[in-house]
Amino acid sequence: MDEKDWIAGAAKALAIIEAFDEEHARMTPTAVAARAGLSRTAARRYLLTLHELRYVDTDGKLFWLAPRVLRLGQSYLDSARLPRTVQPFLQRITATVQETALVAILDEHDVVYVARNGVNRAMAVGFVLGSRAPAPLSSAGLVLLAFQAPESIEQWLASYPIKVFTPHTYSTIERLREVLGEIRRNGYVVTDQQLELGVRGVAVPLRDRHGAVVAAISVSMPIGDESAKAALHRVLPTLQETASLLRNLV
Repeated sequence: MDEKDWIAGAAKALAIIEAFDEEHARMTPTAVAARAGLSRTAARRYLLTLHELRYVDTDGKLFWLAPRVLRLGQSYLDSARLPRTVQPFLQRITATVQETALVAILDEHDVVYVARNGVNRAMAVGFVLGSRAPAPLSSAGLVLLAFQAPESIEQWLASYPIKVFTPHTYSTIERLREVLGEIRRNGYVVTDQQLELGVRGVAVPLRDRHGAVVAAISVSMPIGDESAKAALHRVLPTLQETASLLRNLV
């Protein structure tokens, strides 16, 4: 990017918004400044501007994100071509296998779910639209990682902080590397209880017409009494067929 086209103020405003998370939901300007890499004075000015624009709220001491921030994510979901293109196909997956169907993309260390179609039952499982999760903890995230260039995978693994959520979570970089290799060879993945006990995921890559992996299609389901092999036999053909049908559309 040409340096003269860079607008530092826009980057700093977004850094302020991204400084807030589950562990830092309400912060002073000093805390925001530390997380955003700004001076306290600059952080305070940005926070006051964002407050005027109704993207943050404040009690005069602490600041927190306001609901208006959700417009940013909704604008992507409303305008991006991928979510709109895949939605009818997710409905078809759900009708066929009676499980929650999702499409996800990779964003640094996280997977982000940009399209979803759920089943009609009281306790449907799966991520909600727009949710994020550490990539190795979901079937979609593992697929997206596995089909990157080998050097990109190694760079990603070197920077990833392992997070263990269940006794089944892949807890070492070595094990993750093995799993990614298996996925690349097989062309799909089935995961059990990586993030949440009792939940299974199956995913395949979604390629564009040039063969590049642009997203992952997955289903999420309760494990119940069904074996991983039986679940794979039941849902994998539908996922693979859907990925093939979408290849010239995304």
